[in-house]
Amino acid sequence: MTGRTRRSTIGPTPAGGNSKQANGSKQSSAGEKTPSHPSHSNGKVKKEKQVCHVLQESLLSSASGYSNYRGILNWCVVMLVSASLYGILVDPIQVVSLFLKDPYSWPAPCLVIVSNVFIMAALYTERRLSVGTISETTGTFLYLVNLTTLLCFPSATVLTLTSMTPAGGVFALGVYTILFMKLYSYKDVNMWCREIRHTKARPSVAQSNGSAVHAHVSYPGNLTHRDIYYFVFAPTLCYELNFPRSPRIRKSFLLRRLFEMLFFIQLLIGLVQQWIVPTIQNSMKPFQDMDFSRMMERMLKLAVPNHLIWLIFFYWFFHSSMNFVAELMRFGDREFYRDWWNSETVTYFWSNWNIPVHKWCLRHFYKPIMMRGANKWVAQTAVFLVSAFFHEYLVSVPLKMFRLWAFMGMMSQIPLAWFVGRFLRGNHGNAAVWISLIIGQPVAVLMYVHDYYVIHYIDLAPVLSLL
Repeated sequence: MTGRTRRSTIGPTPAGGNSKQANGSKQSSAGEKTPSHPSHSNGKVKKEKQVCHVLQESLLSSASGYSNYRGILNWCVVMLVSASLYGILVDPIQVVSLFLKDPYSWPAPCLVIVSNVFIMAALYTERRLSVGTISETTGTFLYLVNLTTLLCFPSATVLTLTSMTPAGGVFALGVYTILFMKLYSYKDVNMWCREIRHTKARPSVAQSNGSAVHAHVSYPGNLTHRDIYYFVFAPTLCYELNFPRSPRIRKSFLLRRLFEMLFFIQLLIGLVQQWIVPTIQNSMKPFQDMDFSRMMERMLKLAVPNHLIWLIFFYWFFHSSMNFVAELMRFGDREFYRDWWNSETVTYFWSNWNIPVHKWCLRHFYKPIMMRGANKWVAQTAVFLVSAFFHEYLVSVPLKMFRLWAFMGMMSQIPLAWFVGRFLRGNHGNAAVWISLIIGQPVAVLMYVHDYYVIHYIDLAPVLSLL
């Protein structure tokens, strides 16, 4: 960050030079020659000694123009590390047990490896479509089967395998959800290329926007294993024939991002062990007794650490991890987020905190619905419905219970967006967005943890007491 440099102390200056004091006056050095008019000089010095105030704003006022808060940021990091140092050292094995029940059984990684079948199915379907071996109708049907199976197969596997842990299920389903969105985009872009080729026009989607050292790729020359796997691993959900590419891999930048990834994931583990787990464990009794006052107290107690962990996770994933992958693959478009923290409306937040998902929804869902004659409100509601489905899909299936808390939480954003956009503006709207983030997530977390605890532990209590 850059900011104005201020002097907060008034003291002697080095010999032979002048320094500007905090009140804007200048102090003569001890080594300067005596002026030719001593009386005039003495009067000026006396006047300067009397004046110690100037017209200026406090540093934390917006009118001051001060923007160098790096020290405060470093303080926050030091405090977080100090607070979670004990938690980091508690039980790292517990983290591994979240993903693996049996060290000889790795269901989640195996499920991710199987996803290559769906990638190959999409590639070879596109190759047949490019040469006209199959019709567009047949290709659409094959894609429908491929994408539907892509969502159903991993969820059925997670639900049936007893060796699959909730954390492992979230990881595997997250990979399949990302792959679903990528292959849907892959299907659409290649279909647009065929439509433009049939009209004998140059494909605008194939326009080169990469580095000059990379050869321009046009349809169907993009239908290669190298191309589709580059897209699968690239930090984007929207397919292009020619991605913008950076000229080289910056090793220092790559190492900084790697260090951040390792540091912040360790910090997240410590904070979860130190704050989240004890708070959730202490929250089960009030929920069982339906003690609403204590339930509210536990929810508010969970809100602050949960929100801090969410912010750290955002930086770890959207800045450190995605920039690391982008630098490694020389992927040029690094706009993974915008200034969502300045959101004055709920819709602005959802449009700017996760740019890859926002671009996918806008390109492959929102605009096609609008082109079919739907109004803006219907299109936005449809986008929230899809988002709510995937949120519930990523939570309920790994936990093997269906409570729709995540779905209802996402759908509640629609009336909240209307209320904030209509009645609140400026700082009030921004405060409303922050409150919804700080309070909303702990409510959903406690709901799912409570239901999971009741299903898996309360029902076993009589049996365990007999053992």
